[in-house]
Amino acid sequence: QECSKKQKNDDTQSTSVDALSSNDGLEEKNEFHTLANAKILLSDCLACDNCMTSEEGARVFQQNQKELFRILNLNKKCDTSKHKVLAVSICPQSLPYFAAKFNLSVNDAAKRLCGFLKSLGVHYVFDTTIAADFSILESQREFVQRYQRRNQEEHALPMFASACPGWIRYAERVLTNLVTSHICTAKSPQQIMGSLVKGYFARQQNLSPDKIFHVIVAPCYDKKLEALREDFYTALYNSQEVDCVLTSGEIVQIMEQKNVSMKDVTEVAVDSLFDEVKEGDVVRHDGKRSDGYLEHIFKHAAKELFGMDVKEITYKALKNKDFQEVTLEKDGETVLRFAAAYGFRNIQNMVLKLKKGKFLYHFVEVLACPGGCLNGKGQAQTEDGKPDKALLNQMEEVYAAIPVRLPETNMHVQKMYQDWLEGMDSKKVQETLHTKYSAVNQTASNLDIKW
Repeated sequence: QECSKKQKNDDTQSTSVDALSSNDGLEEKNEFHTLANAKILLSDCLACDNCMTSEEGARVFQQNQKELFRILNLNKKCDTSKHKVLAVSICPQSLPYFAAKFNLSVNDAAKRLCGFLKSLGVHYVFDTTIAADFSILESQREFVQRYQRRNQEEHALPMFASACPGWIRYAERVLTNLVTSHICTAKSPQQIMGSLVKGYFARQQNLSPDKIFHVIVAPCYDKKLEALREDFYTALYNSQEVDCVLTSGEIVQIMEQKNVSMKDVTEVAVDSLFDEVKEGDVVRHDGKRSDGYLEHIFKHAAKELFGMDVKEITYKALKNKDFQEVTLEKDGETVLRFAAAYGFRNIQNMVLKLKKGKFLYHFVEVLACPGGCLNGKGQAQTEDGKPDKALLNQMEEVYAAIPVRLPETNMHVQKMYQDWLEGMDSKKVQETLHTKYSAVNQTASNLDIKW
């Protein structure tokens, strides 16, 4: 269908869609049967329901609390052959939501969330920061390679970040080859985490990937769509890398239905992918409102390409606070020009400049939600679907206070490159940590967007 987002801005009213379930009438009554169907608000996240096929819609709406409880109840039955190892991975931008909402430190929030999930019957709870480490490192390397090939390859630059599934879907469905060839091929942290859990961790535990049910807790609904991508499916095991995505708000919904308060939950240390080790304190990447792709890639490129050590980055706000640029000068010449473009209005302006051949940026960190991932519609909205600005401000303060850890300093990552991925330049790295983005249903109308 025609994309309903083409001429709308970030103030568009939300579209509310009830979560559907094809087997509601046949569902076995259990201790969780009182849970309400999830309400999915598809507004500023770019995957409005107009570009979803009916099959995708049905599969997205099955990714709700009932699917988690179906697996939990399955594990309670005597037939162990059907049991699943239940693993939940939590996105870094979700933890500040729980911390701010329940007035906890981010470390306490992580441990109490882990305790709550394990009280339900979850076996492992992971932090996805390690997956973002891989994603950032691969993005850094790819940018340097693209920059070095910029005079030989037409589509080498600019490079667009690939972490936001709303942006990716919009680029593939509407913007087509104008943009898709410029998107970084590194997988998002969510899908790299899928590879880690269903690949590395499954091997460590001597489990077949289809014996693990992998849930992601994320700030936005577009992550549900990302989990369904065909390139993240392993036919050999009939297994997706991520089986179900629940938003932070849906987890709180479960707590409310079970009448559980976060402050009453026992703290349990978050699990690690490595043996019996537990995670330490929560860390984050550079960047106050995102996974820090812009800052990490900028500093890496400055060092690798121009031999310059950049300690602090100065952002220059342009038309609004969600469109900012960063530049690097050497000998009086601007050698790097990066931008952060958050929200649909800024994405529109960015693509318009690209179409007109007036695009000056080498790299753009693109995120669908105004304000970045912390403002994902699965956690930063009031019950009537409006942005909860006070909560968002608290979340930004909590996130900014988390200590920064550089991906290069994570020894587990360096070890996995050698032991699991067979070296940084191996074919397995390309197969495991990268994917391809391409135009879908390319038509003349797609190419002639009226901005």
